[in-house]
Amino acid sequence: MDEDELGGVFKALADPTRRFLLDLLFTRDGRTLTELESELEMTRFGVMKHLKVLEEANLVATQRSGREKLHFLNPVPIRQIHDRWIDKYTQSRVSALLDLKNSLERPS
Repeated sequence: MDEDELGGVFKALADPTRRFLLDLLFTRDGRTLTELESELEMTRFGVMKHLKVLEEANLVATQRSGREKLHFLNPVPIRQIHDRWIDKYTQSRVSALLDLKNSLERPS
């Protein structure tokens, strides 16, 4: 993931409405705009604008099904952020806990 893509993902995740939309898709993928709109107190156009930002950040993928457009969560960019920014900071702590566990479980 290059810096521009990374910036787009962070921008998309910065907004609570977009995070809520991602949570809805995590709960049940393949929702229509009407389904997503019914969960929010905003106009259809407002929801569409948020979904566009999520699509541009590659956090949401779409698929046409007849007249409907279905929205699906793409968790890959979130995992890439985790691997780059979070995992490296927690790795040493996890290693320390495993070392402690192993030393405590060793027979004396």
